[in-house]
Amino acid sequence: MNGTEDLSERTIELQELLTSQQTLLLSTASASCIPDLSYAPFVRDQAGCFYIFVSELASHTANLLNHPQASVMFIRPESETRNLFARERAVFNCTVKELDRDEPIYTAQLMALQDKFGEVVSVLRSLSDFHLFALCPQSGRYVAGFGRAYTINVEDDTLSSLTKKQ
Repeated sequence: MNGTEDLSERTIELQELLTSQQTLLLSTASASCIPDLSYAPFVRDQAGCFYIFVSELASHTANLLNHPQASVMFIRPESETRNLFARERAVFNCTVKELDRDEPIYTAQLMALQDKFGEVVSVLRSLSDFHLFALCPQSGRYVAGFGRAYTINVEDDTLSSLTKKQ
């Protein structure tokens, strides 16, 4: 197998990992720069941005409002992993933008969330403490297993081999 075929296969595996997930793991920073880890259901648009709809009662919401950066991770479930030291995973470093309720994209992404997750989104939408955020990847890394680490081109989700730094 040549390198191009390998990268093509890995790119397909990355897409399968992303589409198999309904939630993302979310890493944000508090006002005192303490890391905060949580999760949120999401939808993804064609440009590659992830959209989450979260409450002010969750610490990650204040973190996102105060520090508009986040990392998101998608990881293969333990039950589907042969070696827990080499779990398949993708991590994206993102810029964050809160969407205003009067923006057309706000309505479109809430409809996408409702299509994916059902009527609960309609109920949450009526609550004033919920905010819609776009998390747009600026860089990414994909690990398919031992010795198989890649940089993700966030423009098209293609991969390039990650080499060990000397």
